[in-house]
Amino acid sequence: MNGFVQWMEVKLMPIANKFGSQRHMTAIRKGLIATMPLTIVGAFFTVFQNIPIDAYMKFIEPYQAVLDIPSRYTMGILALYATFGIASSLATSYKLDSLTCGILAVMAFLVTAAPPTRVFEDVKDVIGAGRYINLANIGSASLFGAIVTALVSVEIYRFFIQKDITIKMPDGVPPEVSNSFIALIPGAVILLLFWVIRHVIGFDLNGFLSTLLMPLKDTLAGNSLFGGLLTVFLICFFWVLGIHGPAIMGPVIRPFWDMSIAENTLAFQEGASVHNLPNIFTEQFLQWFIWIGGAGTTLALVVLMMFSKSTYLKSLGRLSFLPGLFNINEPVIFGTPIVMNPILGIPFIVAPLITTTFSYFLTVTNVIPMMAARLPFAIPAPIAAWMSTNWSVPAALLVCVNFLITLAIYYPFFKVYEKQQLDKEAEELAAEQKAKAAA
Repeated sequence: MNGFVQWMEVKLMPIANKFGSQRHMTAIRKGLIATMPLTIVGAFFTVFQNIPIDAYMKFIEPYQAVLDIPSRYTMGILALYATFGIASSLATSYKLDSLTCGILAVMAFLVTAAPPTRVFEDVKDVIGAGRYINLANIGSASLFGAIVTALVSVEIYRFFIQKDITIKMPDGVPPEVSNSFIALIPGAVILLLFWVIRHVIGFDLNGFLSTLLMPLKDTLAGNSLFGGLLTVFLICFFWVLGIHGPAIMGPVIRPFWDMSIAENTLAFQEGASVHNLPNIFTEQFLQWFIWIGGAGTTLALVVLMMFSKSTYLKSLGRLSFLPGLFNINEPVIFGTPIVMNPILGIPFIVAPLITTTFSYFLTVTNVIPMMAARLPFAIPAPIAAWMSTNWSVPAALLVCVNFLITLAIYYPFFKVYEKQQLDKEAEELAAEQKAKAAA
């Protein structure tokens, strides 16, 4: 076992750390995470548009169209915000003008993903003559196009800056004016490049990427049990190595997660039942049903520690309970520790795999609804599961059942580790008493 731990430290951790800190992967992760406040705010409007109380629904019925606007302009145009966030983050890492790069990337994305539709005649009470953009073209389905256009746009801008192919203004010109002129040549090249690709050659980048990557999305963040288990395993495995699991997996899995919950929310808004939404394995499925107290379902371990005979484990458990209740578990992961600890690392990985499988089968048999909304991660799991599944009581109960399952799985491993800790504390106490006696 020690040899395996040493192999992970020497061979695997450097590779994982290098991948997780790679410049473009970091930019994707930061850019997508930056959209989270918008999607959460939009999700609250969706949740409160669908409270299953007849009197309430009748009261808000005249205002539904107005209440729908916040979610359409948050989750509904997610890719547009992601483009700016990713480009701005990458530009910052290169020490380029992040505002300029973000704007140029948004331009490139709109040219690529959202060609305007021209309407020549008024449609009574619906639409007037003019040019229109379909919001669906800049929503979550275009996230992969957003990622590519953001990264490529910044790299083009960086190339022109490095080669000094820019329009320079005299000294004394304000920086914001100077930066605008510096961006003229690279901006023109970016515009022409994506315009030619999309509208002259006729190559649909978003359509191509969707076709290419959709099988992977359907596996990792759709309805595949294998894909769900693989995601859970990798996140927990990296945590056991001492590496932030979602940070490593984020650039790969987060675009799929964002697409999946957006698809579910849109389908729910359009009248689909929460038992018949497009995707089971959303990030919210993991957050509320599996990560009870944080990755690895560590709230169960924290509760066991609170009643431990070990002074250290009891103190740490009591200190970790309140953060764990709100799904923050770094204190227990690094304080127990779970990192590089084979005894606690096993249930940390195994327990979520079992509860994922159990929750999946309850979902496909329509006992438990699917997730229809994205809520802040710091809401206690039973409450968030209840709200995210259109106020489903069985969903809240499943969280409690999964907690008990995890508690049972952790218990024997915890007792082994507790015994080791008690022996260590006894040795330290004996050494301290011996030192005092000698003095």
